[in-house]
Amino acid sequence: MRIINWIKALLILMSILICNNTVNSQVVVERSKDKVIISGTAYFIHQVKKGETAYSIAKAYGITVEDLTRENPPAVYGINEGQTLRIPVRMVTGSKPAESVAVKREHDETKFIYHSLIPGETVYSLSKSYGVSEYEIVQSNPGMDINKLSVGTEIAVPKREFMNNQQKFDDQENKYVYHKVLMGETLSSIAKLYGLTVRQLRKENRDLRFPQVGDFVRIPGAKMAEIQGIEQVKTDTISAIKEEPIIKIERTAGYSPVKDLKGSLDVAVLLPFYLSENASRTEVDSSNGVKGKKSYKVNKVSDDWIYPGSMDFLEMYEGILLASDTLRSLGLNINLHTYDIKSDTIEITQLIGSGKLSKMDLIIGPVYSHNLSIVSSYAKNLSIPVVSPVPLINNTALIENPTLFMASSSLEIVQKELAKKISEYYDNNIVFIHADSMGVDEDVKRFKNLIFTELSYKIPYEEIKFKEFLVDSRSMFNNDSINRLSQALSEQSKNIVIIASEEAPVISEVIDVVSGLSRRFNVKLFGYPVIRDLERLDQKELFDMDIMVYSPYWIDYSKTNVRQFNLNFRQKFHTEPLEKSYAWQGYDIAFYFLSGLAMHGKSFIDHPEIHYPDLLQSEYDFKRKAFGDGFENQKLFMVRYTKDYQVILEEENKPLQ
Repeated sequence: MRIINWIKALLILMSILICNNTVNSQVVVERSKDKVIISGTAYFIHQVKKGETAYSIAKAYGITVEDLTRENPPAVYGINEGQTLRIPVRMVTGSKPAESVAVKREHDETKFIYHSLIPGETVYSLSKSYGVSEYEIVQSNPGMDINKLSVGTEIAVPKREFMNNQQKFDDQENKYVYHKVLMGETLSSIAKLYGLTVRQLRKENRDLRFPQVGDFVRIPGAKMAEIQGIEQVKTDTISAIKEEPIIKIERTAGYSPVKDLKGSLDVAVLLPFYLSENASRTEVDSSNGVKGKKSYKVNKVSDDWIYPGSMDFLEMYEGILLASDTLRSLGLNINLHTYDIKSDTIEITQLIGSGKLSKMDLIIGPVYSHNLSIVSSYAKNLSIPVVSPVPLINNTALIENPTLFMASSSLEIVQKELAKKISEYYDNNIVFIHADSMGVDEDVKRFKNLIFTELSYKIPYEEIKFKEFLVDSRSMFNNDSINRLSQALSEQSKNIVIIASEEAPVISEVIDVVSGLSRRFNVKLFGYPVIRDLERLDQKELFDMDIMVYSPYWIDYSKTNVRQFNLNFRQKFHTEPLEKSYAWQGYDIAFYFLSGLAMHGKSFIDHPEIHYPDLLQSEYDFKRKAFGDGFENQKLFMVRYTKDYQVILEEENKPLQ
């Protein structure tokens, strides 16, 4: 009888332990009772507790994860214990959900990495990111329907064997080590642990914005000599690649003097002049017809007619000619070899096959990306610098092309600079306007992430006032969208409006509408460089809006070299170039690269920063992302259209107004 009673007591004890474990494996999300009014809207303020996820919090309040992340944009990348979220009272359902929300199992961090899903991620993408099979991930998450995963869902990812071993990982040059992220750690706390700034840590971990438990953060090993007892692991014994150091030579103060040049240089100019189109001096006119039938008439064109497609590049060539004349007057012998290279790859392939480019010291062009790729791949084996003279869609052509130079900054560089500038207005109400209705535009996603990153250096995420506004470029603003935009603006604080689009209809519509609303709201407008070149914009609205635009060019017509260029251009070509003419760019490219090669030889190709001449409209600050890549110009000018109808160059580091 005593044995039976002992067994019963043991069973009761086991059931209690099982119940306690079950309770501990569930996190019940309780609705907050705290309410605040922000810009006239009532919000619940929810403080994230340990074990809660975006999904569990959204479910507790009866809203969707999309609703939650729309009001709290940083939650898109996951949430952390102690983080504050705001939830509009009007969106919350009347009754509290009947069932508790069980959201987390017991963690076993010796075997698993716990990853919170962000938009666009799938089990397949996780398998590739972590180097495990989809089957292993599914087996590690029993009861989970992988076809119905929401943003914020926590996925257990089995660790690879090498992750369990603690090893030192030294890069021969930089001696990097890797820190495994523990529960509750942030980039800020990790940086403090190693005596770094958050900016330094982000620089070494460009793709890691919000570290999760089990992630690996790269730490410069120089700091590790001062730290003891920190966990260090090798990321991957198979795929780890030694990074070559990028040696940066500091630029001397002031402009580089260009004088007393010697030697001879051969330059190939590959531009689309459309010579065959210009050679035809007749055109067919089909505008007139008889009884509905078209009438074709051959007309002779005027003697001064030029094929429209070649005009920009003829002006660029004129600038190259004038730069060559200037450098010849300083003692340099220049031989120009000019080729008419259009979009067709046959012409450039035949030119390369002829061997005519093999002895060149510099190649300017071509302008089309597919031809540029062919030329730069050929030239890098001969160590010939190639200059892309016009803006490209992106900077991917620079990858593994160490002698390729992009004279015009890509949109990515513009976005980085804009994000830094916008972060100076961190306490303003920020409205981000774009036309990506499908959510697939990588440029829009990148720009938004850059803005949040820069703002995070200034204030906590929960204090960022950021609103996203979608416009349809195929239709004008209607009254409803104007009302919605007015609701996004704040009457209590200053507003920053960002036009994240290069589409002319979107830009003109937004400026027109925001200009009207600026009578009620304090608004400062930011946009892409293309705004300066759109001809159909109402210029008065640009000035009224006090708009600020990063631009690749700025011309000071009072400078001596600018006045001399205009004089020489007028004497030689009987006209003056417009501000946005390619003639300025042609001159600056030829003068910069030819004088750099003449003064510094081949070392100039690897270290363009050693040369800083006074140019007409450009300042070149060439940098490369990684060793073995090409160079991209990082220099942009902040141009401001002031309310007193002046276009001025905004001073760097100027105090905010």
